[in-house]
Amino acid sequence: MGGMKPVVKQAASVEARPVERGEKAFIQVLIGPEDGAPHFITRKFTLLPGGRIPKHKHPTIEHEQYVLSGRMKVFLGDEVREVAAGQAVYIPPDTPHAYVNEGDEPVEFLCVIPKTSAYATEWLEE
Repeated sequence: MGGMKPVVKQAASVEARPVERGEKAFIQVLIGPEDGAPHFITRKFTLLPGGRIPKHKHPTIEHEQYVLSGRMKVFLGDEVREVAAGQAVYIPPDTPHAYVNEGDEPVEFLCVIPKTSAYATEWLEE
């Protein structure tokens, strides 16, 4: 593992980009390939009040998530779960999922995914 160096950085220094097809939803890549990380990508999502990410799935990629602040509805397959700060969520590959913030506080959550050669997303609603 020669050439890899530890990285420490401030989340606030990372650009927040709008989430594809999301509304009032933003993503920051906190640690990823550009930091030299070989296996995982750690992302932070922010859903503002009224924000949502429509239903989609990733055929080969799992998500491991941790809610930092706020509360939201997560659609997981056929069920809807209310999740809040302090809760962790595992979404297996090929599981349809969506996020909705119906509250009046922003929601922030971390999402760790494996680094893969391709990141396929199938959108399941318009």
